[in-house]
Amino acid sequence: MILTPPLITHTCPERDIYNSLLALDEKNILELGCGRAEITRAIATDGYGRRLTALEVDAIQHSRHQAIDDLPNVDFIMAGAEAIPAPDNHFDVVFMFKSLHHVPLNQMSQALLEIRRVLKPGGMAYISEPIFAGDFNDLLKLFHNEEQVRLAAFEAVRGAVDAGTLTLERQTFFNTPMQFENFADFEQKILKVTHTEHRLSDALYAQVKQKFSEHMSPDGARFTMPIRVDLLRKAP
Repeated sequence: MILTPPLITHTCPERDIYNSLLALDEKNILELGCGRAEITRAIATDGYGRRLTALEVDAIQHSRHQAIDDLPNVDFIMAGAEAIPAPDNHFDVVFMFKSLHHVPLNQMSQALLEIRRVLKPGGMAYISEPIFAGDFNDLLKLFHNEEQVRLAAFEAVRGAVDAGTLTLERQTFFNTPMQFENFADFEQKILKVTHTEHRLSDALYAQVKQKFSEHMSPDGARFTMPIRVDLLRKAP
């Protein structure tokens, strides 16, 4: 396993990646850390026969999930990856989209044990994590440096593979595009996320705003985020 390759040339939405790696129709799927449920919605509606359970620990986001009334094939539950409220051998696929590094450091290994427990024999775990590089990371790290937690997430996955908890099928690396209409859009989606409280001094706020402005164009601000996907399998 490698943390990051020397060069990543492929750029695409993450949807293209998970659809190329996994067959999701007629599958029982778990998403851990569903956030605003944007990917949840895409997975739930882009196919047939899919049943999703989507977990989130953020109480504010979970309350918003309860207002969603057009996804009858999705169950939203407030719970964390380290204690998944599901029986053994229950899911065909488990997804973590940029969420493992948000699990408390001392519970990341437990989360991977839980993923193994709830996966059916032969089931797949798709774990995507942002790589600590790229123009968006250069902006983010001004006020929220995730280098250590992202490294810890990688080490937790590698530890699970080394221990035989899960088997590494393949690693995939790509850049995912990001776009914001303006700084207000960035502030709403990033600075004011409900799962993390960002407290910026006036000086730091001005620095972040200036750094963001360097990417502005008539059609908004564009960034790329390099992503590593570790595709894991539970032994049959």
